[in-house]
Amino acid sequence: MSKEMLRALDAIEEEKGVDKKIVIDALEKSLVAAYKRHYGQADNVEVVFNQKTGDFKVYQVKTVSDIVFDSQLEISLQDALALNPHYEINDKIKFEQTPKDFGRIAAQTAKQVIMQTVREEERTIIYNEYSQYENDIMTGTVERKDNKFVFVNLGKIEAVMSKADQIKNETYSPHQRLKVFVYRVNKTAKGSQISVSRTHPDLLKRLFEQEVPEIYDGVVEIMSVAREAGDRSKVAVRSHEENIDPVGTVVGPKGARVQAVVNELSGENMDIVEYSADPVEYISNALNPAEVLAVYFEKENTRQATIIVRDDQLSLAIGKRGQNARLAARLTGFKIDIKPEQEEDEFLKGYDARVEAYEKAQAQKSETVVEGSEDEVVSDVVMDISDVVADEVVAQDVVSDEVISDEIIEEINEDAGIADTDYSAE
Repeated sequence: MSKEMLRALDAIEEEKGVDKKIVIDALEKSLVAAYKRHYGQADNVEVVFNQKTGDFKVYQVKTVSDIVFDSQLEISLQDALALNPHYEINDKIKFEQTPKDFGRIAAQTAKQVIMQTVREEERTIIYNEYSQYENDIMTGTVERKDNKFVFVNLGKIEAVMSKADQIKNETYSPHQRLKVFVYRVNKTAKGSQISVSRTHPDLLKRLFEQEVPEIYDGVVEIMSVAREAGDRSKVAVRSHEENIDPVGTVVGPKGARVQAVVNELSGENMDIVEYSADPVEYISNALNPAEVLAVYFEKENTRQATIIVRDDQLSLAIGKRGQNARLAARLTGFKIDIKPEQEEDEFLKGYDARVEAYEKAQAQKSETVVEGSEDEVVSDVVMDISDVVADEVVAQDVVSDEVISDEIIEEINEDAGIADTDYSAE
């Protein structure tokens, strides 16, 4: 068995990539349990594998002690010194206890332990390998599909792509190669589970990183992506160098760079717009190809904007089934309402009134806050007075005008720190 064991461990390490030291450790622990089960020994047992001969040996470990309470666990100092004059108290001494038929026990245990250890290590290796690709792009091959999922072979593991992650106008055939975005890698008892997507907005980012060196290097940055997968997307970009045009850089010579991404995504249309810290300019760019005449922001909700466009560009700004406006809103993070130029005057009447009402309300709110400090003091005094009066009424069990008399008022004034106050009018 010794030679067969050594050959098996070498083959596992070479073919499976599993370190044989890990398998040996698992074998030693399992053989300790098997030995205890078969021979009923105490817990001070060790099994050691000889990597040169391939043999297993069993050792009983005893502690050197002044007084021996359990001969299975301890050895006296006198007996220890007889073995070696250098032994001291609390030293550990190993005594070989390998049974004659232990090779048979080892053979029975080894097969099961090796298989289980190899499976667990393979899962760990695969997880460690693919977890580094989470939130990144990979190229895979379609293996098969059913009503819910498309299964994509990524090399050593099969990933799943749900209905929501599939582009509606794409068909997936066996052996078809495609790029997917890895957005989740989970480690489970059954192995690693990888979820991939063709609709995720970050797939666009990774594709542009591959096609545009300036994005990969960080000279041009993708600020936001709004996507309706398979149909149309908007990508906002900005440059960190003044002499580089971010839109032109991403589009590429004769549109070559953006066209490569379009081809990869089955003809999905791309609008590349320039990001701006100025929300007016940013929204105007996002509504491309429509020309924006004016942008008005609601005072009560600064993330809501009304856009004015030329009458003949209203449908262009809104887009087919509202797509252009919808994507622009997602890209910028603003709620967008688009109106034609002919309705601007009417809109401004209501807009100016809302602005005036808002500013008036803000002014009243500020005045209330300023006055509130004095009101709170008066309110506290009144509450104190009310509490005292209530206590007096309960104490006398009388409810009449005479209760709130001059004497009580004077007492209240003294307690509240108020002098010469005339409450008779009240």
